[in-house]
Amino acid sequence: MDRKQFLSRSLQAGIGALVAGPILASAASCNAPEEPASETAGGTTPLAPLVLAQVPMPYAFAALEPSIDAQTMEIHYTKHHAGYVKNANAAIVAESINISNEADLIANVGKYSTGLRNNVGGVWNHNFFWQVMGPGGKGAPEGKAMDAINAGFGDFEKFKIAFTEAGMKRFGSGWAWLVEQDGKLAIGSTANQDNPLMDVSDFKGKPLLALDVWEHAYYLKYQNKRNDYLANWWNVVNWDEVAKRMD
Repeated sequence: MDRKQFLSRSLQAGIGALVAGPILASAASCNAPEEPASETAGGTTPLAPLVLAQVPMPYAFAALEPSIDAQTMEIHYTKHHAGYVKNANAAIVAESINISNEADLIANVGKYSTGLRNNVGGVWNHNFFWQVMGPGGKGAPEGKAMDAINAGFGDFEKFKIAFTEAGMKRFGSGWAWLVEQDGKLAIGSTANQDNPLMDVSDFKGKPLLALDVWEHAYYLKYQNKRNDYLANWWNVVNWDEVAKRMD
């Protein structure tokens, strides 16, 4: 090989190296995170992670006073409820939950971790709780709701006694519920953040009314007097909202 041939071949090799560099760099970048594929190997389309949301508070934090004080409401909503939302969404991602809607997740929550169950329940229960309360409560229902309660329990006072008892007898933390079961009303309670829509709940039905009996719901105002909290809570029940949820 003469000098002219040698220089020509060296120049071509150098150009080849310059071209190969960006190609190799591009190949390396394929290891970076990408958008999920539209289909899995099995042919099913993966879902974007379900994101649970905190409903906007329907009224001011002070709106339920004196039955529930403003400080309790603010802490309950901005700390406890917001914490459930944050933790539930983190658990959904961490456990790769492939469910498209909240109702299906609640109905099948027993398949997943206790942490996810508690936090998802905390989101749903509180979203429901804020809506079945409101300022200017009438103390007792009218129309459709009263008719259903009278038919189910004899009269409103008997219903109040039974519901209050469910809240008082729930040991530790939990919820008291009024539900619809096969067209009839029933009262019961659940532990922790379980609710009657969960597959793992020992009390099931369509929720119509809920009462949070966790200590954080009442302790700033009532301390250990859960019975006083329950007695005053009737003043803020939103019976119009309860009636809307009845079939």
